[in-house]
Amino acid sequence: MADAAGRLTALAEQVLGAPLPVRLRAWDRSESGPPGTPVLVIRRRRALRRLLWKPGELGLARAWVAGDLDVDGDLYEALDLLSGSLWERGEGAARTSGLTALLSALRDPGTRAAGIELIKIAGPGLPPSPPPEEAARTRGGRLHTPRRDKAAISHHYDVGNTFYERVLGPSMVYSCAYWESPGSTLEEAQRAKLDLVCRKLALEPGQRLLDVGCGWGSMVLHAAREYGVSAVGITLSEEQAAYARKRIAEAGLADRVEVRVQDYRETFDGPFDAISSIGMAEHVGSARYAEYAAELYGLLKPGGRLLNHQIARRPLTDEGAYEVDEFIDRYVFPDGELAPVGRTVGQLERAGFEVRDVEALREHYALTLRRWVANLEAHWDEAVRLGSPGRARVWRLYMAASALSFERNRIGVNQVLAVRTPESGASGLPLRTREWRG
Repeated sequence: MADAAGRLTALAEQVLGAPLPVRLRAWDRSESGPPGTPVLVIRRRRALRRLLWKPGELGLARAWVAGDLDVDGDLYEALDLLSGSLWERGEGAARTSGLTALLSALRDPGTRAAGIELIKIAGPGLPPSPPPEEAARTRGGRLHTPRRDKAAISHHYDVGNTFYERVLGPSMVYSCAYWESPGSTLEEAQRAKLDLVCRKLALEPGQRLLDVGCGWGSMVLHAAREYGVSAVGITLSEEQAAYARKRIAEAGLADRVEVRVQDYRETFDGPFDAISSIGMAEHVGSARYAEYAAELYGLLKPGGRLLNHQIARRPLTDEGAYEVDEFIDRYVFPDGELAPVGRTVGQLERAGFEVRDVEALREHYALTLRRWVANLEAHWDEAVRLGSPGRARVWRLYMAASALSFERNRIGVNQVLAVRTPESGASGLPLRTREWRG
């Protein structure tokens, strides 16, 4: 097939009514489009069949993960330029994209010829099988039961601790860092975040801390070592727990720090003086969030503090139209859901908490994600060996796209400090709450 890139560019621009923002290179080595921009590389015709059979974000994701689609040049710039052309934008039923427009051409008499031409270029064949890195569509059981949540967590986290070491660096903290300046190291910024959480919780020697979704144990280790608390970390990942326990033993803190493979709904040994939940609540789900808030409230002693660190999306005009991102759901965080920060605050208040402080860290997460992408790219060959080419591609796309989403204010992240204020009304917080002790 001669000049596949030129034919595809002409088709896309005919349907979109606008020039393609990036250059296109096809499997036949033909190129078309504006020079000096990143190049969207269609390595195999199979990529087009993926889009024909599954239009929208999931078809794109499958083509990317399988290596049928690639970018030559700056990935961030390419994603930014393609946003609104190939990437879906909008709300609910109004969500549209260039891909949707291309596929609707098959049904629109005015552009049906373009759709037929696309089918010819894609070539015959059944829909390609999804890449093996994709989570099964039917994962069994009702949404957000302990059993299903454990399976979802395993899909994301049980891919090898060494893989995560290469991405996250020595801190092994998988959440937004706290940057004094962009020139700080990732390890400095992650330590600053852990210390900020400890100071907001006003941790003191002898107190009990519960860390919900403890990951590889960094928070409980920091709190025990630097603030003298006894800490319990809970996770649903067997691999995380084993790694955390080894770190705890090596630090000589096994007498004060315990890590369990346990659901927050199955934790009954409160009360705790403080609870941290850092990057975990995104897995809870809207239907279970009231239960999550109530469970944590019940685990705190009167006067105890909760620090809830959680990614938030922008609110929709019609909240009932919210749809989970297909790429994230199938390849990154199965069953994960985002909520606006206002809803999170309301749920915590309805559970009985007094919300005392909300700190937005949106720009901090963008910086963090860019450092993780740089780590992954610097260890690319090893990451591929430790996981798979598809797994490494999933992570590179999801982290780069997420960095842009934070930078463009499509999503944010917030630390919400809440107190189980006793009947006396004494919250225990200073009059000027941003003057954190420590």
